[in-house]
Amino acid sequence: MERAELDHALLQAHEDKDSAALVRLYTLAGDRAEAAGDINAACFYLTHAFVFALEAGLPEARELNRRLAERGRAHPLEP
Repeated sequence: MERAELDHALLQAHEDKDSAALVRLYTLAGDRAEAAGDINAACFYLTHAFVFALEAGLPEARELNRRLAERGRAHPLEP
């Protein structure tokens, strides 16, 4: 998925209020930013994914929290 497609998909998921898609797409954006070495952007996207996962009660929240905590951007929810 190209960047423009990802941006469009994110906007559509917001419009549709599709939490699962938002988590998936923001995680993808975070993964890409991390792979490019842009940790600030990665954590920005992963934080969005984490919040939507928490709001929807999705299991992905645990892994997203772990990744953010590793970067010092969140407190671990679990010990």
